[in-house]
Amino acid sequence: MLLHIKNMVCDRCIMAVRQQMEKLNFQISHLTLGTVKIQPDPEGQQLQQIADALKMMGFELIDKEKDQLVERVRTVIIELVHYSDLANLDQSMAGVIASRVNKDYTYLSRLFSDSESLTIEKFIIHQKIEKVKELIEYGEMNLNEISVKMAYSSSAHLSAQFKAVTGISPSKFKSAGSCGRIAIDKI
Repeated sequence: MLLHIKNMVCDRCIMAVRQQMEKLNFQISHLTLGTVKIQPDPEGQQLQQIADALKMMGFELIDKEKDQLVERVRTVIIELVHYSDLANLDQSMAGVIASRVNKDYTYLSRLFSDSESLTIEKFIIHQKIEKVKELIEYGEMNLNEISVKMAYSSSAHLSAQFKAVTGISPSKFKSAGSCGRIAIDKI
């Protein structure tokens, strides 16, 4: 059975779900951000046990198809922004999202906005800004290098967007130390 799980955002989430499924004596045949395929198929009470175990870790089972699509969009964006090099994408973010979810982007955009009260574009911006915060904190790249990595047209564009979202410039953020970061699943 394929289960859809909300709030999985990193490799640790995958590890935590794996541990819970094994603890509940399910065999995992496939596990990625947002989904796990288990055997044998859980029955009613077992499904509730899974839901309860996941909820204790901050995850949630998703049963409605529209909610599953929204979560898949979120997962694709998180994977792209946090685990890919945006500068090397061979198509637009919208194109990647539509092809990975296998649905029309306009439909996904409307569905996402209705569900999240936030457009896909704004969600992408917020995710990118969180990644920029992380890169600034690491201190291994300058703002020009970060702007290239995050596919901004210039460091000035990055700075303007950063300030619009956070209320402070990247340099003020850097001088303030590691404050103001938001967990990926809270965006």
